[in-house]
Amino acid sequence: MTVLIDTPLWPKHGTVWAHLVSDESIEELQAFARRADLPPRAFDLDHYDVPIERYDDLVAAGAEPVSPRELVRRLRRSGLRVTPRERRDRAGSTSF
Repeated sequence: MTVLIDTPLWPKHGTVWAHLVSDESIEELQAFARRADLPPRAFDLDHYDVPIERYDDLVAAGAEPVSPRELVRRLRRSGLRVTPRERRDRAGSTSF
């Protein structure tokens, strides 16, 4: 089990955010997120956005702290990374 969390650096909505990913599987990531009581709406195709206020709790629960660069490198290597282009394409193909 390898769930990774990067350094909270991303400002938005009055706080700073980190990314939580798995370099094994999306199923592993979602199981970890459920155990950590993260809201489903925090999931964004290949990661969860988590506020700095949850960082220490998630590390204590087993997430491995890594730099943002390391997180992206390992996510790419796993084949799970959704590129910005793929993200745009998926958003554009949603029909209601």
